[in-house]
Amino acid sequence: MKTLIAIPARYASTRYPGKPLVTLKGPDGEKTLIRRSWEAAMAVRGIDRVVVATDDTRIADHAHAFGAEVVMTSSDARNGTERCAEVATQLPGFDVIVNLQGDAPLTPAWFVEDLVAGLAADPQADIATPVLRCTGGMVQGFLDDRRAGRVGGTTAVFGAGGRALYFSKEVIPFTGRAYAPDEPTPVFHHVGVYAFRPSALAAYPAWPIGPLETLEGLEQLRFLENGRPVLCVEVQARGRAFWELNNPSDVPVIEAMLNDQSE
Repeated sequence: MKTLIAIPARYASTRYPGKPLVTLKGPDGEKTLIRRSWEAAMAVRGIDRVVVATDDTRIADHAHAFGAEVVMTSSDARNGTERCAEVATQLPGFDVIVNLQGDAPLTPAWFVEDLVAGLAADPQADIATPVLRCTGGMVQGFLDDRRAGRVGGTTAVFGAGGRALYFSKEVIPFTGRAYAPDEPTPVFHHVGVYAFRPSALAAYPAWPIGPLETLEGLEQLRFLENGRPVLCVEVQARGRAFWELNNPSDVPVIEAMLNDQSE
């Protein structure tokens, strides 16, 4: 399957303005978030093309400077999926378009590889997204964020055949017990990567934003609210820590993980 990775990036984030250009210190020095996300995309095997999708010239100029291909999209895009839909229109001919969010530089290459393979193996699925089983420590981190009023990671619940039932910024399902830091739990972290067939992306922007997407602020809920199944593909951490940059407080966490990975 001919596959494109699009990395949507916008400057005017409500929670964290200018986030794509925030610098992260790692063993290879200081690099911006968007550059580290692009490098993560470039490490994925079997990908035919990688582009940064943005409506902001500051991000575009910076991406060009470190060698990325840029697709300029409109300022009307309300989220990354709509931005990817614009990319699919501008760059036709791909069987799969992957939305690799620009705030997830720790995404291992095999997450995306397994995601694309999962979509290819399920001809009934038009949208797929990875999920990672949480340890007790990860769940505690989510709960700590919520108690502090921060929006942390997203969790997912799914049924037979990996079909998503719901996604939430709350910790679901309710378990009613505590877990040891390294103990596996029934909670799954939703990894903010999506693989789409072009038909799914083409339909998405025309749908109105529904009440669940509005409440949760999760773009993938628009598919569920419009009766389109979402395939959850379980991926394995393989000892790698994974976290997304949602808040300024996540910067030192990700920097520590970057350094840990080099050891």
